[in-house]
Amino acid sequence: MENGRKASSLRWGILRRALIPSSSSTASDEQSEKGIKRISRKANQGFSLIPFRLVDNAKLEHKEVISPSLPKATEACVCYTLPNHNAAELFLYQRVDNHANLEDFKICNTFDIDNTGLVCSWPSEEVLAYHCLSQLDLFRCKRVIELGSGYGLAGLLVAAVTEALEVVISDGNPQVVDYIQRNINANSSVFGCTKVKSMMLHWNHEELSDISNSFDIIIASDCTFFKEFHKGLVQTIKCLLKKEGHSEAIFLGPKRGNSLDEFLLEVKESGLQFTVNEIYNSEVWRRHESFVNGDTSWPNYEKDHCYPLLVRITL
Repeated sequence: MENGRKASSLRWGILRRALIPSSSSTASDEQSEKGIKRISRKANQGFSLIPFRLVDNAKLEHKEVISPSLPKATEACVCYTLPNHNAAELFLYQRVDNHANLEDFKICNTFDIDNTGLVCSWPSEEVLAYHCLSQLDLFRCKRVIELGSGYGLAGLLVAAVTEALEVVISDGNPQVVDYIQRNINANSSVFGCTKVKSMMLHWNHEELSDISNSFDIIIASDCTFFKEFHKGLVQTIKCLLKKEGHSEAIFLGPKRGNSLDEFLLEVKESGLQFTVNEIYNSEVWRRHESFVNGDTSWPNYEKDHCYPLLVRITL
């Protein structure tokens, strides 16, 4: 019942923001023990690790159809150019307007989920994708699933350049899953022999028997924010990881108060093992230090809310 009240409070927060526009476009929402609070941070800021540009939808060869449920002006196609991979490109369709609307609220209420995957491609997702670029051998010939993927940048990158056997890109929000499938379709020519598919996966509700004990690697970013989903997320990890041979979950996300610590406590209590690394990539750390030391390209940068730690979880 307590978790239900918290989820309801979050959904009412979404509705309030849909009806009462923020006076600043730089505000994003953070959870605290007192409920909902606002933290000033631009959603479109990040570590700038993977170059990207906007693309004219009409010029794309794959002729992707714009979602009929959203006006064309609310969507954009972003082209990411993967560094050190012969300028390979990934095309991701995503929303331009990051304000929640009434349809978002209805879906969040129906499916008991949040809408963070629709807001933007979050900085931790870019860092996760960049980290995967430096670990190509880890994914080769493996079955991989991305949890809470949002628009799916990291999962699509793994599918495009690592020669993984299979990549499943999942989220609990059906609107997000629609975008994931569109992005898979838009990039199908670069996947080679890797099997790629989207999946609707809700950590608290989904029956996992069909895919249990199936994955060598789980990847996820910024998925430990909402505390009411911790238990379900941990059980999902435990269920999905292969029991035979080595398997692991790779998570990247900021501490955000005590939310990450509480997630790791849940991990420990479930019998899973974990490690936490603060310095895992020299370039990510260099850019972090630059922001801390006054780089104005990311105003109001705070390590606790912005710098993703690397968490590796094993059985």
